[in-house]
This record gives sequence, structure tokens and C-alpha cells, in this order.
Amino acid sequence: MENTQALLATSYFAPIQYYCKLIQYNKVLIEQWENYSKQSYRNRCNIYGANGVLPLSVPVEKATHKKILTKDVRISYDTNWQKLHLKGIEAGYKSSPFYEYYIDDLERFFTQKHEFLLDFNLEIQEEICSLLEIECNTVLTDDFIEAEADHIINYRDSIHPKASKNKTDLMFEAKPYTQVFGDKHGFQANLSILDVLFNLGPDGLSYLESCLTDA
Repeated sequence: MENTQALLATSYFAPIQYYCKLIQYNKVLIEQWENYSKQSYRNRCNIYGANGVLPLSVPVEKATHKKILTKDVRISYDTNWQKLHLKGIEAGYKSSPFYEYYIDDLERFFTQKHEFLLDFNLEIQEEICSLLEIECNTVLTDDFIEAEADHIINYRDSIHPKASKNKTDLMFEAKPYTQVFGDKHGFQANLSILDVLFNLGPDGLSYLESCLTDA
């Protein structure tokens, strides 16, 4: 992977597979010039709640045109989604081993208001990388990158919450670990990085490394 770069979409509390790419590649490109795609990890994440997988979505303002660039997508605050997300995270992870250790570092994302989704996601990613001690070499794209670009592996739409769109990744294998509601619903793979953070804490980076394969 020394000369190969990964191309990712922006993501809200991205899934474990996404963070594996951040440690797998020496350089990761975050696409900002694409046409924004709805119902993706760009504005949503999956956490583990008492009733199973719980999706959390950041509402965005409706575009005046059919297509809008990801970098121009604005967050909507017509509803108090921040309070709902924080309550969902608290309900899901308050009894996890590292919830109290990390929640103070993340609470600002549910109290402060950011205008653009991309800026919001990047700030979250920076904080998560800091907490897990991930050396993340990410840069925003200068222009739209074609899918077949040389030395670039495109993950923009292959890491997706919909099973029908989530393509097989031979370089990633979700290894089981202890989850709060695992005894009730079983192991849930590739949830938001929050699941790793609160359940594994400082061992989170080692877990991510264990999910990488040599394929």
C-alpha cells in the first residue's frame, strides 16, 4: 500500500471498515467534489442500542438544485437531532467500559452547531483519530477523481449502510469483540467507530489492525 492511495467519502462517525482504511494506507483522499449521495454514511452512522442496530442520521438542508456537491451540503437544525443522537449514544453505551472516559471529548459535537456537513465530519474524524492515537494522513481532493484513477482505490460508495451496495472487501474482516448488548442480540459487525471506542478504549487501534487482511 506504499504507493497506493485510498479514496473515501466523508462520513459521520464512520464505520470500523472506514477507519481501517485510515490506518492501512499512507495517504487517504477525502472526496469533496462529488455530487452528494443520500442514504449513505456521509450523514449517518449505526450504533448498538438496546433493541439492536440503531441508525443515527444528520438531517441536511434541501438543495435548491437536484445535485449538490458534498462540500456545499449544509446541516439542518430544524429538529433537535443533536439531543436525540446524544441520548441514543448514552442509552447504548453508558454501561460500556470506556463511555465515561471518552464522552466528555465528544459531547461538543452535540452542542455546537456546524454549518457544513463536511467540516463537521472532518472535525469528528480528527477527534476520533486523536483519541485512538491513529496517525491519519488524510487530504481533501482538489477536484473530482474518476473511479479508475491510477494508484487510487475507490471506496467512496463501496462502504455503504445498505447491504446491496456494500461491496465485498477482501482486505477487511470484522473480528468479534465484546459489545454491551451482545448477549441479547449477538455480535453486530462494522458499526460506527463509537462502538469500538466505548467498548475497547485504548485497545481500539490494535483491534482495527487485527481486522486488516493480506488479500
